[in-house]
Amino acid sequence: MTAAVTNVAPLWLASASPRRRDLLEQLGLSFRVIPSGVVELARTSAESPVGYASRLAAEKAEDVASAGSAEAAGTVVLGADTIVVIDDEVLGKPRNAEHAVEMLLKLAGRVHVVVTGVAVRQVGTDLALGTAVSTAVRFRELDEAFAWRYVARGESADKAGAYAIQGYGSGLVQGIDGSYTNVVGLPCVETLALLMQAGALGPWP
Repeated sequence: MTAAVTNVAPLWLASASPRRRDLLEQLGLSFRVIPSGVVELARTSAESPVGYASRLAAEKAEDVASAGSAEAAGTVVLGADTIVVIDDEVLGKPRNAEHAVEMLLKLAGRVHVVVTGVAVRQVGTDLALGTAVSTAVRFRELDEAFAWRYVARGESADKAGAYAIQGYGSGLVQGIDGSYTNVVGLPCVETLALLMQAGALGPWP
């Protein structure tokens, strides 16, 4: 088990994602999970994919920070949102198995981009920090039968782009250019930098 890192300020994760929780735990951080109630609404035609992911991350962090009590003042809230982009189309979480297969076939044999917006807010202050990280992912060729077998594994549900690079989905990915943890759901290097900038962490590790 990873030894906990001493936080300078309390940290809340505004996400129910088990992938983000696992990544923060691997970094040794101490935190509390408080999922936001923000609805992930589709972007407008004027909003870029990076802008969309960044906005949702900021809204999630702000939602949880603004609900914090006076006793929680100074607590740092971390929000994040991950999307998959191909041909400027944002692929979020699949609605059902058929939608998941459709997404996988759209990605097959091509390069797509995974974008994660990361935002930090602080309870009781106007602190607002954020960044967005993009990673190019090259998928293998696959047919519909293969896509259905993968979806039947249960990994596609609740995953942007309908796959998990850290699971069976690693067999779909031929290569990446950029941050691996970004594809999982939280770019660790950039997240640590934001938390240090916000005063939530001292020297790490």
